[in-house]
Amino acid sequence: MREREEQRGVRVPLRLPCQQKHCAGLHTLEGNTNADSVVQNRLSQPVRTRFLRLVPVDWNRSGWIGLRLEVYGCSYIDRQRASCCTERVRGDYITLELHRGKLALYLNLDDTRLRFSSGRVAVTVGSLLDDQHWHTVVMERFNKQVNVTVDSHSQHFTTRGQGDSLEVDYELSFGGIPLPGKPGTFLRKNFHGCIENLYYNGINIIDLAKRRKPQIYSVGNVTFSCSRPQLASCSFLSSSSSYLSLPAPAPSSASAMGGFSVRFQFRTWNQEGLLLGARLSPEPHRLELSISNSRLVLSLHSAGHKAQATAGHRVNDGLWHSVSVDSRNLQISLSLDSEPASTIDQWEQLHSRGSFYFGGCPVSGCRNPTISFQGCMRLISINGQPISLQHVQQGLLGNYNELLFDTCSIRDRCLPNLCEHGGRCLQTWSSFSCDCSGTGYSGATCHNSIYEPSCEAYKLMGSSSGFYSIDPDGSGPLGPTQVYCNMTEERVWTVVSHNSTEAVRVQGSSVLQPHVMDLNYSATSDQLRAIVAGSEHCQQEVVYSCRKSRLFNTKGQWRPLSYWLDQSGERRSYWGGFLPGVQQCSCSLEENCVDMNYFCNCDADADTWSSDSGVLSYKEHLPVSRLVVGDTDRSGSEAVYRIGPLRCYGDKSLWNSASFYQDSSYLHFPPLQSELSTDVSFFFKTSSSSGVFLENLGISHFIRIELSSPSVVSFSFDVGNGPMVLTVKSHLPLNDRQWHHVRAERSVKEALLQVDQLPLRFLEAPPDGHTRLRLTSQLFVGGTSSRQRGFLGCIRTLVINGVTFDLEERAKLAPGVSPGCPGYCSGSSSLCHNRGRCIEKSSGFACDCSQSAYGGPSCKEEVSVSFERESSVTFTFQEPFSVMQNRSSQASVWREREREREGSRAREDMAFSFVTSHAPAMLLSVSTFSHQYIAVILARNGSLQIWYQLQSDRAPDVFSPVVRSLADGRLHRIRLHREGRTSTYSWTRMCTGSTGCPRTLSWS
Repeated sequence: MREREEQRGVRVPLRLPCQQKHCAGLHTLEGNTNADSVVQNRLSQPVRTRFLRLVPVDWNRSGWIGLRLEVYGCSYIDRQRASCCTERVRGDYITLELHRGKLALYLNLDDTRLRFSSGRVAVTVGSLLDDQHWHTVVMERFNKQVNVTVDSHSQHFTTRGQGDSLEVDYELSFGGIPLPGKPGTFLRKNFHGCIENLYYNGINIIDLAKRRKPQIYSVGNVTFSCSRPQLASCSFLSSSSSYLSLPAPAPSSASAMGGFSVRFQFRTWNQEGLLLGARLSPEPHRLELSISNSRLVLSLHSAGHKAQATAGHRVNDGLWHSVSVDSRNLQISLSLDSEPASTIDQWEQLHSRGSFYFGGCPVSGCRNPTISFQGCMRLISINGQPISLQHVQQGLLGNYNELLFDTCSIRDRCLPNLCEHGGRCLQTWSSFSCDCSGTGYSGATCHNSIYEPSCEAYKLMGSSSGFYSIDPDGSGPLGPTQVYCNMTEERVWTVVSHNSTEAVRVQGSSVLQPHVMDLNYSATSDQLRAIVAGSEHCQQEVVYSCRKSRLFNTKGQWRPLSYWLDQSGERRSYWGGFLPGVQQCSCSLEENCVDMNYFCNCDADADTWSSDSGVLSYKEHLPVSRLVVGDTDRSGSEAVYRIGPLRCYGDKSLWNSASFYQDSSYLHFPPLQSELSTDVSFFFKTSSSSGVFLENLGISHFIRIELSSPSVVSFSFDVGNGPMVLTVKSHLPLNDRQWHHVRAERSVKEALLQVDQLPLRFLEAPPDGHTRLRLTSQLFVGGTSSRQRGFLGCIRTLVINGVTFDLEERAKLAPGVSPGCPGYCSGSSSLCHNRGRCIEKSSGFACDCSQSAYGGPSCKEEVSVSFERESSVTFTFQEPFSVMQNRSSQASVWREREREREGSRAREDMAFSFVTSHAPAMLLSVSTFSHQYIAVILARNGSLQIWYQLQSDRAPDVFSPVVRSLADGRLHRIRLHREGRTSTYSWTRMCTGSTGCPRTLSWS
């Protein structure tokens, strides 16, 4: 066992536990004490194991923690390595390529002899695989199902082509693709590297090659050992203080005419960073090469002048890029990879002066126009002479700060992609972010749906009838779909349309060749199931008009001639208005069929038009997915049918509640299986001062939401980084026996907590910390596993990760808990409308309309405007008609009118009230065609600002009369009066009790 420490002067003892009889106790393995020596430790007895765990117990605190380790097995273990990695056959093919640091797999199972390059679609897996480290690749195929795993990341896909077998009818090749009949010629660049333990269907390919079996032949330089990579790199770790300073060696004989040249390779994720800086002579010239907006920018600075050249388009893609900067013949050229060079012309020949600075600048060095470079560099050469990074590390050459040698510590933080719902992952050296545009979701990881879960929820927000996007499972995987919400009736109907809502005429169909109509809805089958399951009632109208066209076989065979399929594809033969499982129509139930010898009007087989219509209302079978008509092939036989849209009402989750009467009572559910993202929302009301709403424990992890005091809700969790706590404190007590809403979320990026309309509380996740929440015990709702600090009160609408928990059903079996919740404000009757809050009274209820744009006893009378995200209202004030008519009047009359208008322009009097929890926000803006304006805004911190721009030749005046945040979910009133240069402002906070809130300020 050999160890080599990455940093100079670091001692790393290792503790190796041994569980075999001959090696009792713990053994400590001593590491090296300098940067270059190799320490070898031998075990007295061999150990058979699949995994080896090393526990560092000590290191030099002034150095970096790092380790390079090689483990040598016993003599019977064969370490086989070779250079190979692609296979291909004629017709069918399987090809594995290393492209841009990722593995691309092409696989086609088809008996036709397609051209190898036509219509290929790759499945990519892995990232940064050119990092000079060993990687494990496993490919498994069963018929058309394929799994590809690189290290711990897997991809599953279904192959293209018509066959299920891979016809290997020519050859398998590794490391390159030889042309048939021409060994040694390749279609593309060979693989250059090492492969070990290469097996194909259990056959050890490398072993066959080493034993020179006749079915194996090698082309080119293939060896059975893997030499150590010669490309040494270094990592720039800090965006503020990393740099590498190197002196400029004397130019080689080829460049003795003057000038300089610098070449190196780099890789990074950052869009900004300084790559190279140098001072030039004559002074004050200096040169800077930086990454700006993902492009390379070469800047030449002189006294008051700057010339630039650019190269590349997206150099922050994590791949290695080759850069060269050359100065000769009164030009400075910039070359990137294989692109044409960009040049900057010089007035005189410039020479390097002092050192070259890579990645950043020291305090006394070059100027840093941007942040320092975070990434990796290698193959640095100056004036044609390569730079030894080992000499730099040993202190023999140059100077450096915040660098890590002999390794490139770049990470792909977007593998796996932690952005949900199709969000695009963007990353830098130290973090990642998610672009959620166009996904229908928001949040740090695109976890939260921006749409309501049902039409009922839109109605409670004060919306009217119209088309809306609903997300029936919230943050779940289904996604949003568009429906029509009909709110004109007492019930709120959700209407899902399909492709055939008009009447369809059918002729010439038989049982053997029936007419088939497949119904395609505006929602997917999974979305339809979620809508139906979450509704209290669903129905679908079916109308079947017939002339000599029967629904059922009347000859005693009881096989339906026409039928429909339900949401699961099961055949159903009952028709609208009757019960499931019985081949009858509604007229049989109502005993009004035209011929009482039959159960349907159409089964009378009359030569006149009749109809069987009704409403299918057994929602477990809805919606109708297909209609089959099979008896219109006789003379004079004809049918016309129409299937209406799916219509549902009632949101079962909105008022699903439970009441907890004992502090030791609780409801339990299976543990949460949401390691990376968890969102919880519910309503509660209580008169108790504290209590745990829910708790789920693991071995060391946990998640808990509780009312910790009468006005404080806390959200705590631990994913391995230590306990994290978020709290929201209300200005009013929360144990007031009124409904309050709680929303908590934890993701790999952040945690948040919101109570009612109070401001959100955020907590960022620690960088590079643990991310997975592992819970093992049951989820306790309304109590804890210790049966202490239980919640007393009501909880309703508990939704976790888009799944609604059925509290009422579980409460039927739990002691101390009852389904439902008593009180006037505990049902779905919508006593208070348009976001009005229902408040329980001793003998009734009252509606609090302060958070609504409506007023009155039930918040139905419109008194204000409710603004959603990116909405506004604009009023245009025009000049009086008399003034517009007189534009051609004499100048004296015009000037007189202008003086009158100036008097009116010198004063304003405005007042309004607002309530919001979001900042920044534009509250009011008044502007003129001459670009004068008055604006009242909330700044990013929620403070109030008043902007005046009355003179176009000077900067606007900004006043901040209220420093504290007004985005607190409370009602505030603003009154503003200006006359000439003096303004008066008053702010009133709507308060309860005897505390006064008015405030008046005046200024000039």
